[in-house]
Amino acid sequence: MEIIDNKQHLLDQRYMRMARIWAENSYCKRRQVGALLVKNKMIISDGYNGTPSGFENNCEDPNNISMPYVLHAEANAITKVARSNNSSEGATLYVTASPCIECAKLIIQAGIVRVVYGELYRIMDGVELLELAGIEVGYLEV
Repeated sequence: MEIIDNKQHLLDQRYMRMARIWAENSYCKRRQVGALLVKNKMIISDGYNGTPSGFENNCEDPNNISMPYVLHAEANAITKVARSNNSSEGATLYVTASPCIECAKLIIQAGIVRVVYGELYRIMDGVELLELAGIEVGYLEV
């Protein structure tokens, strides 16, 4: 049992490092967040925070406040997989910051069974909702 747990922990660390690298694609200045959806040891989707397709890549207004239409990394990964032939049912989501309440709702509805995040956000209501829904949630500092 310990060998399996150790193998999973090593995989979790690798996927989290990849999510951190993917976050570098974000044009957001205040915070860059990356996400990977993994199922059966395959990456089935990815995302980073940013503006919707067709919008300018400006995430913040002149006062450095996030624009209301900026999508979170989790939402981008989930909507991207929805447009593909893949299913997020039973997948694990790796995200560099703990999910907000809105993303937690999407995670639940997408059938994701496990969430691993790498940074604590100041508001933890999203993580609390995931736990309430029976989703396995883990904090992994890399």
